[in-house]
Amino acid sequence: MSTTQERAVPRQGAPAAAATGRAADPAATLNDLIDAHLYMPFPFRSNRHEAEAAAGTDAWLDSCGLTAGPGVAEMIARTRPAQLASYITPDADPDILLLVARQIAYQFVFDDRAEEVGAGGADRLLPMLCESVEILRDGLPPTTALGAALADLHRQVRQRCTPAQAARWAWNGREYVHGLMYEAVAQNGSVPPHMGVCTSIRSLTAGVEPFYPLCEAAEAEEMRPQELHHPLMRRLTRLSVDAAVWIPDLYSAVKEQRAGGLINLALGYQRAYDCSLAEAVLPAIARINGTIREFERIRAELRPELSAAGLGYVDGMSGWIRGCYHWSRTVPRYADSAQAPAR
Repeated sequence: MSTTQERAVPRQGAPAAAATGRAADPAATLNDLIDAHLYMPFPFRSNRHEAEAAAGTDAWLDSCGLTAGPGVAEMIARTRPAQLASYITPDADPDILLLVARQIAYQFVFDDRAEEVGAGGADRLLPMLCESVEILRDGLPPTTALGAALADLHRQVRQRCTPAQAARWAWNGREYVHGLMYEAVAQNGSVPPHMGVCTSIRSLTAGVEPFYPLCEAAEAEEMRPQELHHPLMRRLTRLSVDAAVWIPDLYSAVKEQRAGGLINLALGYQRAYDCSLAEAVLPAIARINGTIREFERIRAELRPELSAAGLGYVDGMSGWIRGCYHWSRTVPRYADSAQAPAR
Protein backbone atom coordinates (compact mmCIF):
# COMPACT_ATOMS: atom_id res chain seq x y z
CA MET A 1 0.00 0.00 0.00
CA SER A 2 1.31 3.44 -0.81
CA THR A 3 2.25 5.63 2.13
CA THR A 4 1.42 8.80 0.25
CA GLN A 5 -1.59 10.62 -1.03
CA GLU A 6 -1.75 12.56 -4.27
CA ARG A 7 -4.75 14.83 -4.32
CA ALA A 8 -5.70 18.40 -5.05
CA VAL A 9 -4.54 20.61 -2.22
CA PRO A 10 -6.90 23.45 -1.27
CA ARG A 11 -5.62 26.69 -2.70
CA GLN A 12 -5.75 30.32 -1.62
CA GLY A 13 -5.05 31.41 -5.20
CA ALA A 14 -5.05 30.20 -8.81
CA PRO A 15 -2.85 27.33 -10.09
CA ALA A 16 0.80 28.12 -10.78
CA ALA A 17 0.61 29.04 -14.45
CA ALA A 18 4.36 28.85 -14.98
CA ALA A 19 4.32 25.20 -14.00
CA THR A 20 1.40 24.31 -16.25
CA GLY A 21 2.23 26.41 -19.28
CA ARG A 22 -1.19 28.14 -19.18
CA ALA A 23 -1.56 31.87 -19.36
CA ALA A 24 -2.11 33.45 -15.99
CA ASP A 25 -5.42 35.03 -15.09
CA PRO A 26 -5.29 38.65 -13.94
CA ALA A 27 -4.09 38.59 -10.35
CA ALA A 28 -6.44 40.07 -7.77
CA THR A 29 -4.49 39.15 -4.62
CA LEU A 30 -0.88 38.55 -3.71
CA ASN A 31 -1.58 34.81 -3.69
CA ASP A 32 -2.95 35.02 -7.22
CA LEU A 33 0.20 36.82 -8.30
CA ILE A 34 2.45 34.21 -6.72
CA ASP A 35 0.54 31.28 -8.17
CA ALA A 36 0.48 32.89 -11.60
CA HIS A 37 4.25 33.27 -11.81
CA LEU A 38 5.94 30.78 -9.48
CA TYR A 39 7.47 27.71 -11.13
CA MET A 40 6.62 24.56 -9.18
CA PRO A 41 7.44 21.29 -10.99
CA PHE A 42 6.85 19.06 -7.95
CA PRO A 43 3.24 17.85 -7.53
CA PHE A 44 1.42 17.94 -4.23
CA ARG A 45 1.79 14.84 -2.06
CA SER A 46 1.14 14.10 1.60
CA ASN A 47 1.85 11.38 4.12
CA ARG A 48 -1.05 9.16 5.16
CA HIS A 49 0.21 9.20 8.76
CA GLU A 50 -0.20 12.97 9.10
CA ALA A 51 -3.00 12.80 11.68
CA GLU A 52 -1.01 10.50 13.97
CA ALA A 53 2.02 12.79 13.64
CA ALA A 54 -0.11 15.79 14.59
CA ALA A 55 -1.38 14.05 17.71
CA GLY A 56 2.10 12.84 18.64
CA THR A 57 3.57 16.31 18.17
CA ASP A 58 0.91 17.97 20.31
CA ALA A 59 1.46 15.41 23.04
CA TRP A 60 5.23 15.94 22.92
CA LEU A 61 4.91 19.73 23.10
CA ASP A 62 2.63 19.36 26.13
CA SER A 63 5.02 16.91 27.82
CA CYS A 64 7.90 19.36 27.31
CA GLY A 65 5.88 22.19 28.80
CA LEU A 66 6.15 24.29 25.65
CA THR A 67 2.42 24.83 25.11
CA ALA A 68 2.22 26.42 28.56
CA GLY A 69 3.88 29.51 27.11
CA PRO A 70 1.69 32.48 26.09
CA GLY A 71 0.21 32.00 22.65
CA VAL A 72 2.17 28.84 21.83
CA ALA A 73 -0.82 26.53 21.44
CA GLU A 74 -2.53 29.06 19.16
CA MET A 75 0.67 29.48 17.13
CA ILE A 76 0.98 25.71 16.63
CA ALA A 77 -2.64 25.55 15.48
CA ARG A 78 -1.93 28.29 12.94
CA THR A 79 1.35 26.83 11.66
CA ARG A 80 0.38 23.13 11.49
CA PRO A 81 3.86 21.58 11.83
CA ALA A 82 2.66 18.03 11.18
CA GLN A 83 1.03 19.15 7.94
CA LEU A 84 4.30 20.69 6.77
CA ALA A 85 6.15 17.51 7.73
CA SER A 86 3.59 15.45 5.82
CA TYR A 87 3.96 17.52 2.66
CA ILE A 88 7.76 17.42 2.89
CA THR A 89 8.13 13.70 3.62
CA PRO A 90 5.19 11.92 1.96
CA ASP A 91 7.01 8.56 1.85
CA ALA A 92 8.53 8.64 5.34
CA ASP A 93 7.73 5.96 7.87
CA PRO A 94 5.70 7.09 10.92
CA ASP A 95 8.78 7.40 13.15
CA ILE A 96 10.66 9.73 10.79
CA LEU A 97 7.50 11.73 10.06
CA LEU A 98 6.88 12.24 13.78
CA LEU A 99 10.48 13.27 14.39
CA VAL A 100 10.36 15.78 11.53
CA ALA A 101 7.03 17.18 12.79
CA ARG A 102 8.34 17.56 16.34
CA GLN A 103 11.48 19.31 15.16
CA ILE A 104 9.46 21.69 12.97
CA ALA A 105 7.20 22.48 15.93
CA TYR A 106 10.19 23.04 18.21
CA GLN A 107 11.82 25.39 15.71
CA PHE A 108 8.59 27.36 15.31
CA VAL A 109 8.45 27.85 19.09
CA PHE A 110 12.16 28.61 19.36
CA ASP A 111 12.13 31.04 16.43
CA ASP A 112 9.15 32.99 17.74
CA ARG A 113 10.72 33.17 21.20
CA ALA A 114 14.03 34.34 19.74
CA GLU A 115 12.24 37.04 17.76
CA GLU A 116 10.43 38.21 20.89
CA VAL A 117 13.56 38.26 23.06
CA GLY A 118 15.81 39.68 20.36
CA ALA A 119 13.47 42.64 19.79
CA GLY A 120 14.85 44.08 23.02
CA GLY A 121 18.45 43.81 21.81
CA ALA A 122 20.58 41.06 20.31
CA ASP A 123 22.51 40.62 23.57
CA ARG A 124 19.35 39.42 25.30
CA LEU A 125 19.36 36.36 23.07
CA LEU A 126 22.72 35.14 24.32
CA PRO A 127 21.47 32.96 27.22
CA MET A 128 18.97 30.95 25.17
CA LEU A 129 21.28 30.62 22.16
CA CYS A 130 24.27 29.63 24.28
CA GLU A 131 22.19 26.99 26.03
CA SER A 132 21.27 25.47 22.68
CA VAL A 133 24.89 25.40 21.53
CA GLU A 134 26.02 23.79 24.78
CA ILE A 135 23.36 21.09 24.43
CA LEU A 136 24.17 20.35 20.79
CA ARG A 137 27.94 20.66 21.02
CA ASP A 138 28.80 19.52 24.53
CA GLY A 139 25.77 17.53 25.68
CA LEU A 140 25.31 19.75 28.73
CA PRO A 141 22.04 19.44 30.66
CA PRO A 142 19.29 21.94 29.85
CA THR A 143 18.15 24.66 32.23
CA THR A 144 14.94 25.77 30.47
CA ALA A 145 11.89 24.14 28.93
CA LEU A 146 13.14 25.01 25.44
CA GLY A 147 16.51 23.50 26.28
CA ALA A 148 14.86 20.35 27.61
CA ALA A 149 12.86 19.99 24.40
CA LEU A 150 16.04 20.36 22.32
CA ALA A 151 17.86 17.81 24.45
CA ASP A 152 14.99 15.37 23.98
CA LEU A 153 15.00 15.94 20.23
CA HIS A 154 18.74 15.27 20.22
CA ARG A 155 18.11 12.03 22.09
CA GLN A 156 15.47 10.95 19.56
CA VAL A 157 17.80 11.79 16.67
CA ARG A 158 20.63 9.72 18.18
CA GLN A 159 18.25 6.79 18.56
CA ARG A 160 17.06 6.95 14.95
CA CYS A 161 20.20 8.09 13.11
CA THR A 162 23.72 6.77 12.75
CA PRO A 163 26.40 8.59 14.81
CA ALA A 164 27.58 10.44 11.69
CA GLN A 165 24.06 11.53 10.79
CA ALA A 166 23.38 12.66 14.37
CA ALA A 167 26.62 14.66 14.36
CA ARG A 168 25.59 16.41 11.14
CA TRP A 169 22.17 17.12 12.64
CA ALA A 170 23.79 18.77 15.68
CA TRP A 171 26.22 20.77 13.54
CA ASN A 172 23.45 22.07 11.28
CA GLY A 173 21.37 22.89 14.36
CA ARG A 174 24.17 25.07 15.71
CA GLU A 175 24.33 26.92 12.39
CA TYR A 176 20.61 27.65 12.73
CA VAL A 177 21.11 28.98 16.25
CA HIS A 178 23.92 31.27 15.11
CA GLY A 179 21.70 32.56 12.31
CA LEU A 180 19.14 33.78 14.84
CA MET A 181 21.81 35.95 16.45
CA TYR A 182 22.73 37.42 13.06
CA GLU A 183 19.04 38.13 12.46
CA ALA A 184 18.70 39.92 15.80
CA VAL A 185 21.76 42.05 15.04
CA ALA A 186 20.31 42.97 11.63
CA GLN A 187 16.88 43.75 13.08
CA ASN A 188 18.40 46.09 15.65
CA GLY A 189 20.93 47.73 13.34
CA SER A 190 20.95 51.38 12.38
CA VAL A 191 20.74 50.57 8.66
CA PRO A 192 18.52 47.87 7.05
CA PRO A 193 20.63 44.99 5.68
CA HIS A 194 21.35 44.93 1.95
CA MET A 195 20.15 42.03 -0.19
CA GLY A 196 23.29 39.90 0.13
CA VAL A 197 23.27 40.07 3.92
CA CYS A 198 19.51 39.43 3.99
CA THR A 199 19.73 36.24 1.92
CA SER A 200 22.81 35.00 3.78
CA ILE A 201 21.07 35.31 7.13
CA ARG A 202 17.87 33.83 5.73
CA SER A 203 19.70 30.70 4.61
CA LEU A 204 20.72 30.10 8.22
CA THR A 205 17.47 31.06 9.94
CA ALA A 206 15.52 28.87 7.50
CA GLY A 207 16.40 25.96 9.74
CA VAL A 208 16.08 23.56 6.79
CA GLU A 209 19.53 21.97 6.76
CA PRO A 210 19.14 20.39 10.23
CA PHE A 211 16.47 18.18 8.66
CA TYR A 212 18.66 16.79 5.89
CA PRO A 213 20.32 14.17 8.13
CA LEU A 214 16.79 12.90 8.74
CA CYS A 215 16.43 12.53 4.96
CA GLU A 216 19.54 10.33 5.18
CA ALA A 217 18.11 8.35 8.09
CA ALA A 218 14.92 7.63 6.14
CA GLU A 219 16.95 5.51 3.69
CA ALA A 220 17.87 1.87 4.27
CA GLU A 221 21.62 2.56 3.92
CA GLU A 222 23.96 5.47 4.56
CA MET A 223 25.17 7.57 1.69
CA ARG A 224 28.73 7.09 0.50
CA PRO A 225 31.08 9.92 1.61
CA GLN A 226 31.86 10.75 -2.02
CA GLU A 227 28.13 11.32 -2.62
CA LEU A 228 27.52 13.40 0.49
CA HIS A 229 30.54 15.64 -0.13
CA HIS A 230 30.31 15.82 -3.91
CA PRO A 231 30.54 19.47 -5.07
CA LEU A 232 27.28 19.12 -6.99
CA MET A 233 25.57 17.69 -3.89
CA ARG A 234 26.74 20.68 -1.89
CA ARG A 235 25.33 22.96 -4.56
CA LEU A 236 22.01 21.08 -4.52
CA THR A 237 21.86 21.55 -0.77
CA ARG A 238 22.28 25.29 -1.06
CA LEU A 239 19.72 25.57 -3.86
CA SER A 240 17.12 23.48 -2.07
CA VAL A 241 17.49 25.36 1.22
CA ASP A 242 17.16 28.72 -0.52
CA ALA A 243 14.14 27.72 -2.59
CA ALA A 244 12.45 26.09 0.40
CA VAL A 245 12.71 29.20 2.57
CA TRP A 246 12.24 31.87 -0.08
CA ILE A 247 8.86 30.43 -1.10
CA PRO A 248 7.35 30.95 2.38
CA ASP A 249 8.91 34.43 2.33
CA LEU A 250 6.52 35.33 -0.50
CA TYR A 251 3.48 34.31 1.53
CA SER A 252 4.72 35.67 4.86
CA ALA A 253 5.81 39.07 3.52
CA VAL A 254 2.57 40.82 4.51
CA LYS A 255 2.81 39.45 8.05
CA GLU A 256 6.53 40.28 8.31
CA GLN A 257 6.02 43.78 6.92
CA ARG A 258 3.40 44.54 9.56
CA ALA A 259 5.70 43.23 12.28
CA GLY A 260 8.68 45.25 11.07
CA GLY A 261 10.62 42.21 9.86
CA LEU A 262 13.66 42.70 7.62
CA ILE A 263 15.02 39.22 6.86
CA ASN A 264 12.65 38.25 4.07
CA LEU A 265 13.40 37.90 0.35
CA ALA A 266 10.38 39.86 -0.89
CA LEU A 267 10.91 42.64 1.63
CA GLY A 268 14.58 42.76 0.66
CA TYR A 269 13.60 43.43 -2.95
CA GLN A 270 11.08 46.01 -1.81
CA ARG A 271 13.82 47.92 0.03
CA ALA A 272 16.26 47.54 -2.86
CA TYR A 273 13.81 48.82 -5.49
CA ASP A 274 11.79 51.18 -3.28
CA CYS A 275 8.56 49.76 -4.66
CA SER A 276 5.29 48.21 -3.53
CA LEU A 277 5.25 44.73 -2.05
CA ALA A 278 3.39 43.36 -5.09
CA GLU A 279 6.07 44.80 -7.37
CA ALA A 280 8.82 43.36 -5.18
CA VAL A 281 7.30 39.87 -5.28
CA LEU A 282 7.95 39.53 -9.02
CA PRO A 283 11.78 39.70 -8.93
CA ALA A 284 11.71 37.51 -5.83
CA ILE A 285 9.69 34.91 -7.77
CA ALA A 286 12.10 35.18 -10.72
CA ARG A 287 15.00 34.42 -8.39
CA ILE A 288 13.17 31.44 -6.90
CA ASN A 289 12.27 30.12 -10.34
CA GLY A 290 15.90 30.31 -11.43
CA THR A 291 16.96 28.50 -8.27
CA ILE A 292 14.47 25.67 -8.80
CA ARG A 293 15.45 25.27 -12.44
CA GLU A 294 19.13 25.10 -11.51
CA PHE A 295 18.24 22.50 -8.87
CA GLU A 296 16.48 20.41 -11.53
CA ARG A 297 19.43 20.69 -13.93
CA ILE A 298 22.07 19.70 -11.36
CA ARG A 299 19.90 16.91 -9.98
CA ALA A 300 19.64 15.41 -13.48
CA GLU A 301 23.40 15.76 -13.97
CA LEU A 302 24.22 14.10 -10.65
CA ARG A 303 21.58 11.36 -10.71
CA PRO A 304 23.62 8.73 -12.65
CA GLU A 305 26.35 8.87 -9.98
CA LEU A 306 24.04 8.33 -7.00
CA SER A 307 23.21 5.20 -5.04
CA ALA A 308 19.67 4.46 -3.88
CA ALA A 309 20.48 6.27 -0.64
CA GLY A 310 21.77 9.29 -2.55
CA LEU A 311 18.68 9.40 -4.74
CA GLY A 312 16.47 9.30 -1.66
CA TYR A 313 18.47 12.09 -0.09
CA VAL A 314 18.01 14.32 -3.14
CA ASP A 315 14.31 13.46 -3.21
CA GLY A 316 14.18 14.72 0.37
CA MET A 317 15.55 18.04 -0.82
CA SER A 318 12.85 18.20 -3.51
CA GLY A 319 10.32 17.43 -0.79
CA TRP A 320 11.30 20.56 1.11
CA ILE A 321 10.73 22.74 -1.95
CA ARG A 322 7.38 21.12 -2.74
CA GLY A 323 6.23 20.93 0.86
CA CYS A 324 7.01 24.53 1.74
CA TYR A 325 5.09 25.70 -1.32
CA HIS A 326 1.89 23.75 -0.69
CA TRP A 327 2.00 24.41 3.04
CA SER A 328 2.65 28.16 2.73
CA ARG A 329 -0.29 28.82 0.44
CA THR A 330 -2.85 27.28 2.79
CA VAL A 331 -1.50 27.62 6.34
CA PRO A 332 -3.49 30.06 8.54
CA ARG A 333 -0.30 31.80 9.71
CA TYR A 334 0.14 33.33 6.25
CA ALA A 335 -3.53 33.90 5.41
CA ASP A 336 -2.99 37.66 5.10
CA SER A 337 -1.47 37.19 1.64
CA ALA A 338 -4.79 35.81 0.38
CA GLN A 339 -6.43 39.18 1.06
CA ALA A 340 -3.55 41.50 0.14
CA PRO A 341 -4.15 43.22 -3.22
CA ALA A 342 -1.78 42.42 -6.08
CA ARG A 343 -1.59 46.06 -7.16
